[in-house]
Amino acid sequence: MQRRFPAETRDALLRRAACSEAWVIEGVHHKWGKESFEHADVIFIITPNRWVRDFRVIRRFLRTRLGLERANYKQSLKNVFEMAWVWNRKFDRVHMKEIMEMTEPFKAKRMVVRSNKEILKYIQAREGQ
Repeated sequence: MQRRFPAETRDALLRRAACSEAWVIEGVHHKWGKESFEHADVIFIITPNRWVRDFRVIRRFLRTRLGLERANYKQSLKNVFEMAWVWNRKFDRVHMKEIMEMTEPFKAKRMVVRSNKEILKYIQAREGQ
């Protein structure tokens, strides 16, 4: 079962977050979260290696099936295949291009990184200024 907010609720929560002093939005929300780009101080686009993403999909599947982690949707072998070998490849070919185009007006505050470690280094360097 998918557990998602209705679009109106989701959009209101996004607006409230974007108007607050400090906030982070994570995930692949480039289609409905683009208004937040305008309000962001920094836009991090994380591009981990495709094999790392595949491994994480499989690990998440195993952890949910073993009851070690919760999921907001029904996990199946078909899901794993679609997410790792269909969605991940489409993300690289299609969605990443969309994200880069959508954030082009904000390229001065856009940073493409490979990992969360790079984000932490950036934040620590900025706090040290």
